[in-house]
Order: sequence, then C-alpha cells, then structure tokens
Amino acid sequence: MEPINLGITADFHVHLRDGSMCELITPTVRQGGVAIAYVMPNLVPPITTKKQVEEYHRKLDILSSKTTFLMSLYLCKELTPELIDECKDLIHGIKCYPAGVTTNSKYGVDPNDFSSFYPIFEAMERNNLVLNIHGEKPGSDNDDINVINAEPRFLPALKKLHQDFPNLKIILEHCTTAESINLIRELNKDGKGTIAATITAHHLYLIIDNWAGNPINFCKPVAKFQNDRKALIEAATNGEPWFFFGSDSAPHPIHAKQQHVGVCAGVYTQNNAISYVAEIFDKQGKLENLKKFVSENGIKFYGLTKELEKHKQAVWLIKRDNKVPAVIGNGSIEVVPFKANDTLKYTIEWR
Repeated sequence: MEPINLGITADFHVHLRDGSMCELITPTVRQGGVAIAYVMPNLVPPITTKKQVEEYHRKLDILSSKTTFLMSLYLCKELTPELIDECKDLIHGIKCYPAGVTTNSKYGVDPNDFSSFYPIFEAMERNNLVLNIHGEKPGSDNDDINVINAEPRFLPALKKLHQDFPNLKIILEHCTTAESINLIRELNKDGKGTIAATITAHHLYLIIDNWAGNPINFCKPVAKFQNDRKALIEAATNGEPWFFFGSDSAPHPIHAKQQHVGVCAGVYTQNNAISYVAEIFDKQGKLENLKKFVSENGIKFYGLTKELEKHKQAVWLIKRDNKVPAVIGNGSIEVVPFKANDTLKYTIEWR
C-alpha cells in the first residue's frame, strides 16, 4: 500500500493531566500522529480562570513545542460572560461536565436545568466558541439511570439546548450510542451545521463485554452494545461532516486501574491515536475517508485557520507492523496503553 497523506491531523478531545503524568503524556500526542490537540480542563482544581489557561498552555507548549494545543474552560458557576469575552482569544470552547459522571467532574453542572448558564452560552455564541458536552445524565437512588442508559437519557437536554441556541456550536463528546448518532443527524437537518459529535478510537473497538472485568478498557461513557459500535463505525467512516475524531485519551497510573473498588474511568490511546483509527477504516474499506475524520471535518467545524499555519509537516499513514508497548513510563509513573502488546498494521510518519 502506498503511504497516505493525512494532512494536518487533529484530536479534538485529549486529557493531558498535570504534574508527572502531564510530562509523560504530552509528548505522546505528536508520537501518535496528532498535530492539533484540544485539551480538556478537568484538572484538580479545574481550569476556570484566564491565568490558569495561560499557565497550562505555556507548560504544554514547553513539553511539546511542535504541537498546537487548543485550550478550554470548565463550565461552572464561577464563570461569567465578562470572563468569556476576556478569554475569547485564549480558548476555543468550554467543557460541560454533569456533576459526578466521570473523572474530576464533581464541580460540574446539573443537566436537568441549564438555564442559569444561558448568559454564558450567549457570550460563547457571540464569540464563536464551542460548547463541549459530556452527554450523560447522572443517576440517583430515586431513578433507573445507569451507565448503559445515561447517554440516551441526556439527549433530550441536548436537543433543547440546540433549539434554544441554534447558532451556538455544540459538540456531543465521545458519543457511544446509535441513538446519539441518529440525533446528531436529525438536528443537522436544519442546515445550520452547528452541532456535531466526536467519536473515540476505543469506542470503535469495544462493547460492554470488553470492559466488564477488564479495568484497562473501562471508561466513561462506557462502551455499549454491538449495534451501537456498528453505528459509531458507520458514522466515523462514511465521511459525514458532523462526525470527527476526539480520542478522549485519558491516562491513569497502573495502580489506579488495579483497585478493587473505584477503578478510574479512562482509556489511554494517545501514543497510537491515528494508527488505532486507521485499523477500523481499513477493515471497512474506507481508508479514503480517514483524512476527513482525523483532519478536515473537525478543523472546519472549529473554524481553524491560523492554527494550521504553524505546521510545516503533514502526517503520513504507513502500512508497517507497529507493536503497542506493554506500558509507557518516565521513571515515576506508568500507564498501560489500549491494546497493549498487540501489533497494529499501521504507523505514522511526519513529512
């Protein structure tokens, strides 16, 4: 197979953490074939101020100067429209976490009523910023919401948000169900092109059987059923402009994945991000659409232009055996990658 030029690639959902983990993981963004990375703000404490954004971006840039890092704020009651206006040139969006649904989300919002944040959304709309939503509804002892139906139960709130703010760019992050895929298509019938969804690498591979009893594959939202996986694969590989790559690569130390209680949610895919996705596209006979998914669709949705100017090299997909390491580490911390010890069919080169 001849090498394929994927152009300037982008991963629109990455977790780079802080401290020693950040030092280990940040350089692997480029190693995995990603030029532009949209960084999640759920640190401890979360990124909620202009100063935090500036300091975090500076740190990431030092660790991987050839990568373009797009920054975000964490949606919470401390944000103000004035802060959004002040940060409009530093961030590309704001991440919404329903409280308690995933790692470091305890400071999140009540998805049953977004009305208190409408002034924020108006400021975002005015400044052409993106609302990134973790689309799950938290459960309680008084309802039947669980990890399997939490995403479908959230979809009415997503639909209402789009109706109330039709010009606000909204992304349903790391969607996992056929219902979500169908809703994104339905909402795009209005022709505005302001609603989209990211799809991860690991959700293209996994179903419930693959994470039940396997903490390395456990993430939030959890992988669902075979019909859901098939819907994700079809959406990712057919080139539709409102579906694009967001790995949700989420590293955790090995010991945090080995706990008997409270296993951390997250799958680490950053060091082979493009290669994982390429395997799926190849199996579907759709490699010709890979560039749309990992480059063109997301870049167009976010309206990135000046961010592309920095990059003098493109990513090329090469068909060559590529063994996933058992672990990656830096002496103080170790992480197990997705499909550890497997041999992938593809690798990448920068040219």
